Amino acid sequence: MLKVMIADDEERICKLIIALVDWEKMGMEVIGVAHDGLEAIEMATKERPEILITDIQMPGCSGLDLIEKVKRSITDLEIIIISGYAHFDYAQSAIKFGVGNYLLKPIDKMELYTTLRKLKERILKRKESETDRMQLLQKSEYDIYRLQMNLMEQLINKRAGEISLERLQTEYYLRMKPGIFQAFWIKIDGREEELSEAGIRIILDKVQSLLHNILQPKCHELLLYKASWACVGIMNYESGKSEEVRRSLRDCFSHLEAQKNMYEPVTFSIALGCGAGEAEKLQTSVQEAAAIIKERLIKGTGRILDRLPQHRVLHEQNLLEKYLRFITHAIEVMSPEEAEIALERVRTGLEEAKLVSGCEVLELAVSCRRLFLSQLELQHREEKIKKFTEQCEQCSSVNELFGRLSALQKEYLEELASKHENDAARPIRQAKQYIQNHFSEQITMEEVSNSVGLSTAYFSVLFKKSEEEGFAKYLTNVRIGEAKRLLRESQLTVAEICRRVGYHDLKHFTHIFEKATGVKPATYRKLYG
Repeated sequence: MLKVMIADDEERICKLIIALVDWEKMGMEVIGVAHDGLEAIEMATKERPEILITDIQMPGCSGLDLIEKVKRSITDLEIIIISGYAHFDYAQSAIKFGVGNYLLKPIDKMELYTTLRKLKERILKRKESETDRMQLLQKSEYDIYRLQMNLMEQLINKRAGEISLERLQTEYYLRMKPGIFQAFWIKIDGREEELSEAGIRIILDKVQSLLHNILQPKCHELLLYKASWACVGIMNYESGKSEEVRRSLRDCFSHLEAQKNMYEPVTFSIALGCGAGEAEKLQTSVQEAAAIIKERLIKGTGRILDRLPQHRVLHEQNLLEKYLRFITHAIEVMSPEEAEIALERVRTGLEEAKLVSGCEVLELAVSCRRLFLSQLELQHREEKIKKFTEQCEQCSSVNELFGRLSALQKEYLEELASKHENDAARPIRQAKQYIQNHFSEQITMEEVSNSVGLSTAYFSVLFKKSEEEGFAKYLTNVRIGEAKRLLRESQLTVAEICRRVGYHDLKHFTHIFEKATGVKPATYRKLYG
């Protein structure tokens, strides 16, 4: 509803104006009536109407004085002046205040309606235009923010390409200048089971706010990116201010350490990459800081880290060979105890090594995990390795890192032993072999379950649990896999292949194939045949 205010010293005129208009139907409401100029100024300042209907002559101050004073605070106020013939020339002087709407007494109902409708259209159009302008501004700011966050992702993932000061200024709208370019990481460490995602977001928001308050004033530009359990920053500052910037970072760290128990049971670590006089070195600085932050595995959390240990190659291959030999035996006998011995040999090798880096320890743990999983028959192996790598990134000590690997070895081997004891895997293996031998026929789940001596219902549950997909989908995948092979390696027609893989309706086969691969059989042959 648009807010309307009436100012006239004649009460009957005010009542007449109110009575002449169906305000609700007009989408308006009268929010107040004033009978003198001073009262009108006070009311307008407080209520901030969108339309003011005022007499040109009033006690206290004139309509023109009222308009002048109110317009100072409500610049887009629409005004209708009421005047008699005697004051019409006087009223016209209000044009300097942007007033172009006059009503002569006695007030005509249709003329009032027409004027109000015109002003309503003008106000709504202005509001729509302002909304569009604000949305455009917000979109522009959001687009710039997305560009800058994309830059940070590229720097972190080594995909930024050629970086230059000009590119940072023009392409990413960063207020960078010649000087020092440097990156840093702030890592949050804590137990995942004790920290909620919302809690981590709150902590990261606090970290960013602190950095903006303390570090931003020292920099030409400061760009921050929230990663998983970490805040990554790049900064540009004047040459000669390196020590001042480091002091500011230490201040940030001191504040975080002082307040850490207010958030959650966490610790903070800061890693500072190399500072360089060229923007081209930013990606190097980001990667160096990413490597340095892993040193907390060796040196502990709750500190500022600024350099890697002297380079010394860990004889990782020998350790991995020893691990592989012992873990293979542990898997064969399904013994968590033997697996722990294999892992302990790796730990012993690490302890004997000198100047080993956090990066090397992390890579070693992930490699052990990969070798362990490679010895097992697992679905989605790469996904499991990726998840484990992410979990390792969150570890804050060597003990925690190898403790996590030990727990995972124990979990998988105990599960393997349980499966062996129940011998549940055998009928599934037999069923998969039966499918492989008979997929070209019109086989059913009932037929396959009978072949392995299980009820259809139990077989269905067991098969899905074992293969992480239902019987029908598995059979389809086998058939489509064979169809793809024949399309690549044979000259058989699509119709012949259709029959060979157990389908007798070419249209149905084409539909199933396209659904599985994204292309029709003929197109697949052109692409890969």
